[in-house]
Amino acid sequence: MKEAKAQIDALKEELNRWNYQYYVLDAPVATDYDYDRKLRELEQLEAEHPELVTPDSPTQRVGGEAISAFAEVTHEVPLLSLQDVFDGGELTAFDQRVRESAETVRYVAEPKVDGLSVALEYLDGVFVRGATRGDGQVGEDVTENLRTVRSIPMKLTGAPHRLIVRGECYISRERFAKLNDQRELEGEPLFANPRNAAAGSLRQLDPKIAAKRMLDCIIFNIQLSDGPAFETDSQALDYLETLQFRVIPHPVFETLGEVSQWISALGEERERYPFDIDGAVVKLDSLPERELLGSTAKFPRWAVAWKYPPEQKPTKVLDIVVQVGRTGVLTPKAVVEPVRLAGTTVTNATLHNQDFITDKDIRIGDTVIVQKAGEIIPQVVSVELSKRQEGSKPYFLPAVCPVCGAPVERDPDGAAVRCTGAECPAQLMRNLTHFASRDAMDIEGLGPAVVESLVNAGLVKTPADLYRLDAKTVAELDRMGEKSAENLLNVLEKSKQNDLSKLLCAFGIRQVGSKAAKVLARQFGSLDRLMEATEEELTTVDDIGAITAQSIVRWFANPQSQHLIKSLREAGLNFQSTEEKPGEKLKGLTFVLTGTLAQMKRSEAKKLIEQNGGKVSGSVSKKTSYVVAGEAAGSKLTKAQSLGVPILTEGELLNLLNLTD
Repeated sequence: MKEAKAQIDALKEELNRWNYQYYVLDAPVATDYDYDRKLRELEQLEAEHPELVTPDSPTQRVGGEAISAFAEVTHEVPLLSLQDVFDGGELTAFDQRVRESAETVRYVAEPKVDGLSVALEYLDGVFVRGATRGDGQVGEDVTENLRTVRSIPMKLTGAPHRLIVRGECYISRERFAKLNDQRELEGEPLFANPRNAAAGSLRQLDPKIAAKRMLDCIIFNIQLSDGPAFETDSQALDYLETLQFRVIPHPVFETLGEVSQWISALGEERERYPFDIDGAVVKLDSLPERELLGSTAKFPRWAVAWKYPPEQKPTKVLDIVVQVGRTGVLTPKAVVEPVRLAGTTVTNATLHNQDFITDKDIRIGDTVIVQKAGEIIPQVVSVELSKRQEGSKPYFLPAVCPVCGAPVERDPDGAAVRCTGAECPAQLMRNLTHFASRDAMDIEGLGPAVVESLVNAGLVKTPADLYRLDAKTVAELDRMGEKSAENLLNVLEKSKQNDLSKLLCAFGIRQVGSKAAKVLARQFGSLDRLMEATEEELTTVDDIGAITAQSIVRWFANPQSQHLIKSLREAGLNFQSTEEKPGEKLKGLTFVLTGTLAQMKRSEAKKLIEQNGGKVSGSVSKKTSYVVAGEAAGSKLTKAQSLGVPILTEGELLNLLNLTD
């Protein structure tokens, strides 16, 4: 046991040191391979000796079990917000108020990170709790999510008995771009900006999701400490650096003029920081003088936050180009004459969609006002119509995809215009990932990383190419190997026999998810029969409306879709439904299942009802035909009784289907 503990302690110390050098100092000394190897060694030792696992172990950063809700945390020291100042006059007025009360005036200036404020608590140097700011008085306990943030030390060397620090959690611009790329690939909504991404990640109920987001944290204040006393804030921040926290840059200035110059320089240099900056913080350095100045109910009197106004400048639209995203959405972008804006040279501005262009009447050759205020990409604010050239024409998105030439269509429920090509190169990563997903062809082992490797290697250009892969070539891909390649090809071969419903879902036809795919497969029996169906015929099928029917007919009429189907047919995929058409014993009836059934699982009962033409709903309403109640039925049973909905036992349901002896 002693030997194992010594090995574990040595590995923890080395891995924590590597974490600090990589995530705090940005000066890695170990390769990813060496780090992963040491971490695996630690995991194996801890698995053999679970009693030696401690909260500060690097193995605990992967995320624990999901929770149902966050507990409230009352902050011992309130996490106050700062009063905003917007111009030099307001900053001067703040300085005058400070000098009226303080004898020694020196200012600490800091970039104001645009993230989510948190309090981190340590006992005897060990991280024990982390909470969001909330309303400043009460926040939420997000300890397990904060454990996944690698720039937050889990154990401090030489720390006081009790320490609470305040910091800002954020996602770097680089990681934010990668996160949105991944979300687009997986068909999830994109985050609007890094701050929203950080806030959403920190409030995930499942820490494993938070761990994948790769948040960072930067510290800017000691909230509470029974350790060394300091005269100035800058001394306290320097001390936190010795404890191996990542600390906010905090230059000290003697005069307000120096502070103003620094604020201007920061505004021009914001892009050199890895995080978004939404202002600058100016704080009195002297801690005793801060005590004298005190706070209002909302703000400390010894600090303010300078807010940078959205910088706007005129430029000329040289061209409008259209990009096709991974989900097929056409996004217009203005190519503009280079202009310096918020510290960077801008050459492009987003135009969002056709509605945005039409509403502002943006045309090629126009002089426009561009702005960058919290967005990654600048946007057009307005058009200077007085400078419009004669003969300019309104701009409209193309009728066909600029990448593959397939027709485009507008979403019936939004402003997005999409390419309809089933084999569009711009959508390849997204299409392949969806094709392999669980609800679709369920190809285990073919996740986004493997898809990316296959595409980058030029091995796959359509979903049909997956069925032409050979084990030797796949094994040569990064992180694959012979065994992984063999497993993948076996799963691909097995997927050829999937029911037609899985293939229909895999096609990614707009409005056709797994539920609609099952209905269509059962109704038509084969892909060839479905391809012949008219819009009128499709709308007679339960759950298939006019918009969905139109989408299905258009998809099958597309030449790219026909080519994909031909290729999949040649690869030997099953085009038949193995499920029987639903019976009609329960047609037109809606059931709700509640409680524990004695003879079958609720999922089995659901399938039985659907096989006989009935529908199963998750909630009780006046439209519910029957509630099937098992043992320990809860609120659904009570609601059914209050609404007068007929209640069946499991036996009565089986009687209804003539399935009892």
